[in-house]
Amino acid sequence: MEQHESMNEILNDLVMINNDRIAGYEKAITELTGLDIDLKAVFEQMITQSKGYKDELGQKIIANGGTVENDTTASGKIYRAWMDIKSTLTDADRHSILATCEFGEDAAGRAYESALSSGGLHDAATRQLVEEEQASLKKSHDLIKAQREAHKLLKK
Repeated sequence: MEQHESMNEILNDLVMINNDRIAGYEKAITELTGLDIDLKAVFEQMITQSKGYKDELGQKIIANGGTVENDTTASGKIYRAWMDIKSTLTDADRHSILATCEFGEDAAGRAYESALSSGGLHDAATRQLVEEEQASLKKSHDLIKAQREAHKLLKK
């Protein structure tokens, strides 16, 4: 039973980072201007992606007899607060929005890396699920980074 509790704790950490990611992209959408509408579709895709991850992780937690967390992580709340502060201090331009989103993607990647390196994912199917989600998150990170880099080049 302790093994399931440990694994559920790790999986709930991933649920919470996905909650952070959803809230972060929802906030980013509110910061977009009419000229940045192309990013809205990208951000909505990231939200849908995290909702799917939460569902998959939640199914594993419930199967292990656990309860799924619906909150966000403390660092996620700090991340969103930082985004709020940054948007009030500067014009929320495309580059700053993308840089903030990349920062969030980095945090999500670290959470998944930590989960995989913890040794607490004892079930092979659960470990494979987390690895697949991590690989997909890496692609999302790279997409956000490419968008940010492209914008930086256009500004020159």
